[in-house]
Amino acid sequence: MSGGLPDRHDPYSLGDRGEVDGDDAHNEFWADDVADEIEAREPADPIVIKGAISPSGVPHLGNVNEIMRGYVVAEVLRERGHEVRQVFTTDDRDPLRKLPRKLADLDGNVVDLGDVNAGALGKNLGRPYTDIPDPFGCCDSYGDHFSQLIEDSAELLGVDIEVLSTTDLYEDGEFEALTRHVLENQDRAREVLSEYQDKVDDEYVPFNPICAECGKITETVTGVDLDAGTVDYRCTDMEAGDRTIDGCGHEGTATLREGKLPWRFEWPAGWDVLDVDFEPFGKDHAEGSWPSGVDVAENVLDVEPPVPMVYEWFTLDGEPFSSSEGHVVLAHDVLDVLEPEVLRYFFTKDPSKARDFSVERLDQLVDEFDQVERRFYGEEDADERERRLAERAYPVAIRPTVADVFDADLPGDGWLDVATDADARARVEDLVEGRFADRARVPYTFAAVLGMFDDPELRADVARKEGHLTEDTPEWAGDVALGRVDLASEWARRTDNEFNYELKRSEMPAVDLDPAVADALDELADFVDAGHDGEAIQGEIYETAKRHDVDMGELFGAGYRLLFGEDEGPQLGPFVAKLDREFVVARFRREE
Repeated sequence: MSGGLPDRHDPYSLGDRGEVDGDDAHNEFWADDVADEIEAREPADPIVIKGAISPSGVPHLGNVNEIMRGYVVAEVLRERGHEVRQVFTTDDRDPLRKLPRKLADLDGNVVDLGDVNAGALGKNLGRPYTDIPDPFGCCDSYGDHFSQLIEDSAELLGVDIEVLSTTDLYEDGEFEALTRHVLENQDRAREVLSEYQDKVDDEYVPFNPICAECGKITETVTGVDLDAGTVDYRCTDMEAGDRTIDGCGHEGTATLREGKLPWRFEWPAGWDVLDVDFEPFGKDHAEGSWPSGVDVAENVLDVEPPVPMVYEWFTLDGEPFSSSEGHVVLAHDVLDVLEPEVLRYFFTKDPSKARDFSVERLDQLVDEFDQVERRFYGEEDADERERRLAERAYPVAIRPTVADVFDADLPGDGWLDVATDADARARVEDLVEGRFADRARVPYTFAAVLGMFDDPELRADVARKEGHLTEDTPEWAGDVALGRVDLASEWARRTDNEFNYELKRSEMPAVDLDPAVADALDELADFVDAGHDGEAIQGEIYETAKRHDVDMGELFGAGYRLLFGEDEGPQLGPFVAKLDREFVVARFRREE
């Protein structure tokens, strides 16, 4: 990066930023670059970081991107001694324009529209989300239901955000002065907007009242009385994609709090209302929305745009997120199979790079996190760049976990109670550098193996035999390590992968073996006992079968029956390599 402020019309001008697996940049860690840009403007504390979402469909993990990118930058700024306020607005005064096919309840379960009170939505097209009944019947409105899901997602990830309703901001008068300013400068507003939007004519008025008769948003303003602070309107039809939402024809008068600014004015107005210093947003807003927002801010509202950052979308198991098709995963779902620190780590990775979040390959993400953790504590060799990246990214991911593990040593009850307290944060930092270094980790796939049997004592015993726990491991560290077992087990069940089997650990299945097969198993046990890896074991199974003139399928079947009591199973060599060696050797020798 060349220094100085970026071109504010170009949200990409902050450039590519470093990450744990990234290229050279001004700083190794992308969030340090963003923090530099924010500090260059000399903002007053609290520094305000904003995100936003329209409450339609399912608030999936892709939507959480905006919360988490803001969180990472907030943590870097707090490391530098700043007070930070992270806000997230739900654009819930927007009208519902179409029915979503999928919704989510407050437990994070995705359901079809037909499974809830679909009429609550179908009868209210065109009305603001906060004026629509909650189809689940649990919140005051559909908008409130969606906001609660966003707030819950952030809380599950240990992120301290303030969720704000745009409806509340309008009703409390927060937008009133800027709305008045826009209406006072309608000619200039039309001139600026016409560069980005068709159908801006001399009759266009940048305000959308709510019809007092039918409750729908209307776009037809017939008169403006700024002395009275009101507009006259006629409730006309609204175009919503390929359909038309009928207006009721009512003619009435609304105050400046009884409606909303069009989105291209509302977004930049929100920067001023909330004193926003930094806002990340998806690449879909980078080409048109951001330049228009900057233009409106500077040339209509006379406000300074915040520091921007464009993040790339990520895919889910190789395909785009799709609420309508049900191809989504919520934070609630992911945290059933993954520790929150690992998911937070995913969001410390460079936001300018496209990547895939693969539920099928979660073990690879966990292994990467474990490696970064070892580098942070100096337990694994790394080059200077890798080491510095670990030093920057790992604390951001792990602080909430450390605070929750050692909550008895801190004021309040866990990270959300101390995240903005400088003294408590310093204590958490000491714990990260000190006591938490004694943590233990069970590799994710081995944790999935441990999940094949239910006895907690047996899980711990096997983990000790394999060296993942020792007699010196603190009790809290053992709890952290073994807490991964249920997560990995659930991952195996959901993906129905090679670990989704019931390992007959406590009792050996009764198996009748041909003498040649028995001899082959004895020889194979010796090979496993010598400490070979999974690929070598797989190859040796074939060679052993040949040497003993045993049918290949019969030898594999014998192994499966001894381990699972079934004739089929996962690829045997790599699988047994993940089990504790003592058990495999004894089982192949039919000793237990």
